[in-house]
Amino acid sequence: GAGDITVLEKESGVCGHQSGHNSGVLHAGLYYKPGSIKARTAVTGIRRMIEFCRTHDVPHEICGKLVVATNDAERVRLHALHQRGTENGLAGLQLLTPDQFREIEPNVRGVLALRVPEEGIVDFPAVGRALVRLLQAGGVAVETGAQVRALERDGSVWRITTDHKDLMADFLINAAGLQSDRIATMAGARPSVRIVPFRGDYMRLRPSSEGLVRNLVYPVPDPAFPFLGVHFTRMIGGGVEAGPTAALALHREAYGGYRVSPKDALSAVSYPGLWRFLARYPRVSALELGRTLSRHLFIRALRALVPNIRLADLLPGGNGIRAQAMHPSGALAEDFVIDHQPNAVHVLNAPSPGATASLVIGEMIAARAMH
Repeated sequence: GAGDITVLEKESGVCGHQSGHNSGVLHAGLYYKPGSIKARTAVTGIRRMIEFCRTHDVPHEICGKLVVATNDAERVRLHALHQRGTENGLAGLQLLTPDQFREIEPNVRGVLALRVPEEGIVDFPAVGRALVRLLQAGGVAVETGAQVRALERDGSVWRITTDHKDLMADFLINAAGLQSDRIATMAGARPSVRIVPFRGDYMRLRPSSEGLVRNLVYPVPDPAFPFLGVHFTRMIGGGVEAGPTAALALHREAYGGYRVSPKDALSAVSYPGLWRFLARYPRVSALELGRTLSRHLFIRALRALVPNIRLADLLPGGNGIRAQAMHPSGALAEDFVIDHQPNAVHVLNAPSPGATASLVIGEMIAARAMH
């Protein structure tokens, strides 16, 4: 029964990491390879998440998104995205000419845009708080400030040592995000990937410049490059963010300044996969580092979409740290990675659309746990 479930949260509240530092976008599943777990969970996931937000009064808005091609190579890829989105089951996709898309986003320039009407924005920390209320109402214990220090198998049960108290459990579900590979290792699993943290910094449009972008404006992703590219996001609490950059983080949880954790830095730098990744994407790694260090390079990426944006329009925004699961080969884990061991499930990679699709992913995991 639900009364036998305990959620252990290391921080003093939920959504203290990726779920609270992401861009707050509801992703409908445009980019994902048809048939992948991401594609299957995104389309049902966004519908389920919207229904959840409506039912539980979580602030959200289905404002739609534009993906903009700025040259002929991107135009070809945009047509392919339109095709892929259709295969994935997205409704109402439209290819728009510059005259058409300027009615939606007057300041955006490009050769062709794809409108994705089903996407929107949401307050993910509020989703987390609503889930906690529902769980507690259903008799589930949610223990905050309960960092797991040790896990051991004792016959058929897990002995779990936390900061608060020790627990016994028949089944373990590890959804520890940035620390998920370490929890899996603690449990005696051999994780198939390592978490390599990438820090993403956002700039914010000054209140007087917020009119430059109305909703969500994204570039056409480059298949040769693992990240989505710099984009504009209106946020549910107000304001517009531009970003993110992607730089290797030397601390898995330093959101404020650039702190270095010797343990985290060593974990990344000693991983052969990271060096293979840098060798695989040298141009991109240099470019991203440049954008992180130089506002001028960062704004050049923004100007490709909104030409009349200036440095004066930007203020420092928020940042987040992406738990990027990397294979020893240096390839980034494209799809969700969920490893299994007897009486345990380890969620080792749940990047975007992980938050949007979280209710559906949760059902998948729960189904595995029940068997």
